[in-house]
Amino acid sequence: MKDFDKYEYYQKAVQSPDADSEFMARVYRELREGREAKTLVEDFCAAFALCCEWVKLDDDKDAIGIDLDPEPVAYGRDHYLTELSEEQKNRIKILEANVMEKDLPKGDIIAALNFSYFGFKERPLLLDYFKSCYHRLHDDGLLILDCFGGPACMEPNEHETEYDDFSYFWDQDTYHPLSNHAQFYIHFKRKGEKKRKKVFSYDWRLWSIAELKDLLQEAGFSKSVIYWEGTDEDGDGDGNYTLTEDGEQCESYVAYVIGIKS
Repeated sequence: MKDFDKYEYYQKAVQSPDADSEFMARVYRELREGREAKTLVEDFCAAFALCCEWVKLDDDKDAIGIDLDPEPVAYGRDHYLTELSEEQKNRIKILEANVMEKDLPKGDIIAALNFSYFGFKERPLLLDYFKSCYHRLHDDGLLILDCFGGPACMEPNEHETEYDDFSYFWDQDTYHPLSNHAQFYIHFKRKGEKKRKKVFSYDWRLWSIAELKDLLQEAGFSKSVIYWEGTDEDGDGDGNYTLTEDGEQCESYVAYVIGIKS
């Protein structure tokens, strides 16, 4: 068996960059009367798999990835960028920078996915980030955030997802009800091997949808909308997101909160 590659298993278990890129292109068309988004900015981009999928959608789409950590960025250059054509590579720009820096490139869409902005645990800091996003968007731009929540997230729990040759564990180790701070870990276990614990670690504040909508309004966004995940016949999330004004009561949910600049 080949050496364990944490980024490879992370993408297998957590990410769907092809579906994410198609979703964002669709949402922009839906909210912008059929117009097409050209430039995607992927904040906290890590190995920038989303950027790579975005430029595959159309020859006139370009992507900008921003991340402070050189390790996942280097991984993306070695493993994902190399899979693109030279023409596609030329439409991607990766910046090792802080997303709060001034004078960063602008885009039609800024995506902060994988709940990365949950790392901003204080309200003034998250508000500053949203203000920065507002100014980095073109007119008619969208800020796309994913979020999760529900009663099941208000206590420690661990969920295992089994794949053909490995298991993925999403472990909520702690929850603090007075602050909404929580500690999460990702573990992996390949078949026939011991469980690899705490491969990834996240110290987050769980922001509610209502809080996010209020902050987006304060940051200058004219409106925010919610795309809510549907459920399958077993009551689990089905990966399909639709515009809604009334989310379903459930133990846990995943949704997209989208700030609209106009």
